[in-house]
Amino acid sequence: MEYRIEHDSLGEVEVPKDAYYGVQTKRALDNFHISGITMSHYPRLINSLAYVKLAAAEANASLGMLEEQKSRAISRACEEILSGKLHDQFVVDVMQGGAGTSSNMNANEVICNRALELMGFEKGSYDQLHPLNDVNMSQSTNDVYPSALRIALILEVRELMDALQYLKKAFAAKGKEFTDVLKMGRTQLQDAVPMTLGQEFSAWAVMVGEDVQRLDEAQHLVHEINMGATAIGTGLNSHPDYTRTVTEKLIKSTTLQLVSSPDLVEATQDTGAYVQLSGVLKRVAVKLSKICNDLRLLSSGPRCGLNEINLPPMQPGSSIMPGKVNPVIPEVVNQVAFAVVGNDVTISMASEAGQLELNVMEPVIGYSLFQSMNMLQRASRTLADKCVSGITANRERCRELVENSIGLVTALNPFIGYEKSAEIAKEAMKSGRSVYEIVLEKGYLSQEEIDDILKPENMVKPRYYTRS
Repeated sequence: MEYRIEHDSLGEVEVPKDAYYGVQTKRALDNFHISGITMSHYPRLINSLAYVKLAAAEANASLGMLEEQKSRAISRACEEILSGKLHDQFVVDVMQGGAGTSSNMNANEVICNRALELMGFEKGSYDQLHPLNDVNMSQSTNDVYPSALRIALILEVRELMDALQYLKKAFAAKGKEFTDVLKMGRTQLQDAVPMTLGQEFSAWAVMVGEDVQRLDEAQHLVHEINMGATAIGTGLNSHPDYTRTVTEKLIKSTTLQLVSSPDLVEATQDTGAYVQLSGVLKRVAVKLSKICNDLRLLSSGPRCGLNEINLPPMQPGSSIMPGKVNPVIPEVVNQVAFAVVGNDVTISMASEAGQLELNVMEPVIGYSLFQSMNMLQRASRTLADKCVSGITANRERCRELVENSIGLVTALNPFIGYEKSAEIAKEAMKSGRSVYEIVLEKGYLSQEEIDDILKPENMVKPRYYTRS
């Protein structure tokens, strides 16, 4: 491999001749062999850094701080990155020390070297265009990285919201399909009162829909950025009008309703918005996991469990038990939920670890948030497509469980009274006979009356009744 020699304040370093990154990125490559996951895995973060550098170049040029020729070259390089080019040059590990400095320098160097080519110079000709003096003008990692991270997070949240809406529709469709399937509701894993399978699935649709609303609320907090803060929020080394100008440029290029923080010193050290967003992601994960637990319980069996529903068979379930099929899709969503809860703990600890005017732990915060959202997004669509949409109901099994359940007396209580209901429940428990059969035998209700009470349409809402 051919190399070029670049230098920084620590000395000279060999950089691959064809690489668009430079000396500081190379140092980060050597220092951080941690997660094995590079920035190139997160194209939205790369694009968000390009948006920030593009807005900064345009703002500095409009304020007379940066030569027009340099600004145009930087802008063109950023536009190429936004079109998907050069993403493979973002090579630093997402787990890094330095509060994101390596990521910022990776962006500065790639943009600078591509801009140099566009100006007719060779990579590394930093006397013509410099990654720090020009590409990073009026900036610090401490306002670039958080602002880019927030832009990327907004886009990721929107994709997750779309995935959850997709899952909600899948549950709602099954809710309509199963409106006439009577079954027993359960509390504390004990028989409670009859309901419809449609009500059960519709409730899950509502649960998912509520989380879409909570995500929408949380993502509004992430719209506040600190561009112009430079190192600690004082705006040192930037033009007095830079904060306003660069924010306006970012709003125009991203089409997002970004707002500049009213206190840049506070914004540079405060990571509360990330904690809030992570808390909502944990809420999503916990609720999805609860739903998947329910799906596994309701499909348990097929002969020795509840067996009220059938999950679509996705793959053979055992290397030793022929014919066994496991609920692998709900199981993987459960595991995603566990990982998201763990990420929430990481984000909480990283946010708490901030000291004085900066929180240096933002790389692990960003990594954890991206991982949680990516997994939840994929898990939601996988659950919808490979599980929920293919679920079928065992209608006769559901009806059988209702008719044989002791809990049936609760539905009959308004019609025959508490004492008779308790008497029937006790006899059913002792004899093993069904409540349905005993009520008919004692003549408390006719078969027509019991069947009318147990009609699905009569079980889903309050109704008038007359006690016999």
